[in-house]
Amino acid sequence: MIDTTKNPWKTLKSEVKYDNPWIKITEHQTVDAADGDGIYGVVHYKNIAIGIIPLDEDYNTWLVGQYRYPLKQYSWEICEGGGLHTKDLLESAKRELLEELGIKAGKWNKIMDIHLSNSVSDEEGVIYIAKELSYFDPEPEDCEVLQIKKIPFNDVYEMVMNGELTDSLTVAGILKTKLLIDKGEI
Repeated sequence: MIDTTKNPWKTLKSEVKYDNPWIKITEHQTVDAADGDGIYGVVHYKNIAIGIIPLDEDYNTWLVGQYRYPLKQYSWEICEGGGLHTKDLLESAKRELLEELGIKAGKWNKIMDIHLSNSVSDEEGVIYIAKELSYFDPEPEDCEVLQIKKIPFNDVYEMVMNGELTDSLTVAGILKTKLLIDKGEI
């Protein structure tokens, strides 16, 4: 039986190769889990990814559309943003929901923590469901050009199941929300 509490990797040397306000990339010279010499690049994220699924009283939700530079394609997603590790993530989620969708919520439920790409990064995410909604004008950041769609939740679930939505926070959050709705917990 493998001891899952012990780190089998040994780090011999580490060097930061790139650093900006959002990420840091470090190259590690290692002895891997099988005792072989190796190299491992790790992307460290300076923010925690936050996803928010607002649900109105009729179980409608909203998707945000924007061009994603790394993918070189347009993407429809749940409301998303980032929060500093040192700040209250719920406050960051509230800020993102108001900025992107112009929505404030009276009730918040954290439904999951998630690691987004743990083979190359330490990026963490958290997903909330927001209910008891009130509506204002969106206030996106100057660099954001967003489209907004209000859609019945079950249609968004079908979009996930049909592969139309591929963003990891969106897929995980919508699937978990569907399970919670079906169990009568939301």
